[in-house]
Amino acid sequence: MLPKDGAVAKRYTQLESDRTSFLDRAREVATLTIPTLMPEQGHSGSSVYSTPYQSIGARGVNNLASKLLMTLLPPNSPFFRLTMDDFDLQSLAGADARGKVEEALARIERAAMQEVEATAVRVPVFEALKQLITAGNVLIHMPKDGGVRVFRLDRYVCQRDAMGNVLEIITKETVSPLMLPDEVQKMLTKPSEESQLKSIDLYTKVCRVDKKWEVYQEVEGQLIPSSKGSFPLDQSPFMSLRMVRIDGESYGRGYVEEFIGDLSSLETLTKAIVEGSAAAAKVLFLVRPNGTTKAKVIAQTPNGGIASGNADDVTVLQLQKFNDFRVAQDTAREITERLAFSFLMNSSVQRKAERVTAEEVRYMAQELESALGGVYSILSQEFQYPMVKLLLSRMEKSGKMPKFPKDTLKPQIVTGMEALGRGQDLNKLSQLLQMLAPLGNEVIARELNVDDYIDRLGASLGIDTNGLVKSAEQKAQEQQQMQQQQQQQMMSQMAEKAVGPVAQGLMKQGQGEQ
Repeated sequence: MLPKDGAVAKRYTQLESDRTSFLDRAREVATLTIPTLMPEQGHSGSSVYSTPYQSIGARGVNNLASKLLMTLLPPNSPFFRLTMDDFDLQSLAGADARGKVEEALARIERAAMQEVEATAVRVPVFEALKQLITAGNVLIHMPKDGGVRVFRLDRYVCQRDAMGNVLEIITKETVSPLMLPDEVQKMLTKPSEESQLKSIDLYTKVCRVDKKWEVYQEVEGQLIPSSKGSFPLDQSPFMSLRMVRIDGESYGRGYVEEFIGDLSSLETLTKAIVEGSAAAAKVLFLVRPNGTTKAKVIAQTPNGGIASGNADDVTVLQLQKFNDFRVAQDTAREITERLAFSFLMNSSVQRKAERVTAEEVRYMAQELESALGGVYSILSQEFQYPMVKLLLSRMEKSGKMPKFPKDTLKPQIVTGMEALGRGQDLNKLSQLLQMLAPLGNEVIARELNVDDYIDRLGASLGIDTNGLVKSAEQKAQEQQQMQQQQQQQMMSQMAEKAVGPVAQGLMKQGQGEQ
């Protein structure tokens, strides 16, 4: 049952009040980083944006968004694994068929990643990540016909329950009437040539009803009957993402907002240094009014020329503010270093020294990556996992993968926090081997299970060791072949030794006959 006409636009206006404080803060952050990410109210695509005096904010946002993109959607490798517990496996294919099932699931994973690459989601996801870092909120829409749409915070409203689950989403799009279907254009008032040149607001509402999502659209206060639809609760194409979760709030906070104090201070200091440097760079000669040297002579004499006058009559205006600029410059440098560390820039992981070891740089880089553990957690729950569920359901409906019983396949995200966990395991395994090194190679070979160590090492690196590391059967076969070769060599040597005296006797007998 569709609601009354005009209800969606009215509901959008009601929810705007809850979004105001978050939107104002997002615009403040954008002015210090990338102003085009969240323009001021009333700005259009042809508007002129203010330019920050410092670039560390923009560099930090782009650098952090790139790192998150490479972590959440790694190239040439799936960011999830399909798992099936032993009970479901036994009921479907038998307990002995795990190898074949794992191989089939791996093919489905590769097919899903091909779908991701075919829809070209990396570019819009990179845009969405920059919105998350600055504004803290973004809405991603993955329509059925492919592609990904990104809605800024000023183009949608949402409402969540106490647990943070989305209950309602309303988007507002300003479109041309010519872009709408014919049936919708007939619903518009006064479909004249003049009105068709003006943009209109198209509202899309997605609300949670029982255990499904319902969606419908409204234009000029009229509901579009053909726009009504529904989809399962775990297969929503609308994903409202947050960067920093706040308990009880429908919206999140941006990553940059936590460092807005340093950014504001750096902006003020950089502006003062730039303007002061421009004033100090101005060369201005002062001539004594009652002196013998004329100002006209100073102005007209070419560089290297000769003029009559008194040097005491001419002075150069100086600001005498070197020490003040030095204090401002040192403070700005310290703030820049703190921000570079916060934005995970490579320049922050290397200390200023003549000799910096590679191990020290790797350790500092890993410390920085571990600081994003909370970010990985919320993005894996609100972005990666829903996207995997949506992709698998679409592949199943299109026949690109077989149908499994409900809740049989369990996607498991293997990037983000999981990747950090594997990195910690790798460090511990390396430390264990280093601590065992003083005992000697013989003790390590006798006490350490090398096969299990290699398997754990490959898992911590995210490498599939199947086919790469020799199995027990291959080792046994190679050992058997080696033993056979040794036996053959021993038999050939024994034969040579046995044939030697006989040959010598025959040779002597032949010489005696001669």
